[in-house]
Amino acid sequence: MSFCAIGLRAHSGWAALVALAGTRRAPEVVSRSRIEMADPAIRGSKQPYHEAEEMELRDAARYLARCERASLRLARAGLAGALEDLAERGHRPEACGILLAAGAPLPELASILASHARIHTADGEHFRNALAAAARERGLEVVRVRERDAAAAVASELRLAAEDLVRRVQDMRGTLGPPWTQDQKLATLAAWHAMSREARPAPSGRTEA
Repeated sequence: MSFCAIGLRAHSGWAALVALAGTRRAPEVVSRSRIEMADPAIRGSKQPYHEAEEMELRDAARYLARCERASLRLARAGLAGALEDLAERGHRPEACGILLAAGAPLPELASILASHARIHTADGEHFRNALAAAARERGLEVVRVRERDAAAAVASELRLAAEDLVRRVQDMRGTLGPPWTQDQKLATLAAWHAMSREARPAPSGRTEA
């Protein structure tokens, strides 16, 4: 079994997944998939905080808890399928890179629902947290990195110019073929970052930074 890392970029209700195998300096994309995380049976589950905006605070908390349980269940199922597929092809996923937006902690629920900008951020965190929890349950080391910093982080680890790294990711389309979307390119950077031992958590604590 060869070492493998996955990268995830979350959206409203789903995430792009890319898996890399090989060496840090010359990784190969071995899988591309999509994980669905919004339960169609729950109204507004693609943007749960937007849906909860006009609810009474107690009702909003209950609704969001229901959405969290559903998103975690779907993240578990989607990630399990991706990992099983990789294992069947001889790859052993060990690390998971997840892209962040701003990375700042969110305030209490009442403050979130009072701000459209915080609601938007909270929707993103809702799905990223589901992915991180599902990955940890599968024994993966979770590494979070801000999306805007991902290319620079990997370039620094490899001692490359960021422009050269971005070009290498773009050029992967030649061997992969379409689709090679922006989501997949960014998820690739997250996976590449997670491949680096310098980017992984210390052995004493298997949690993300």
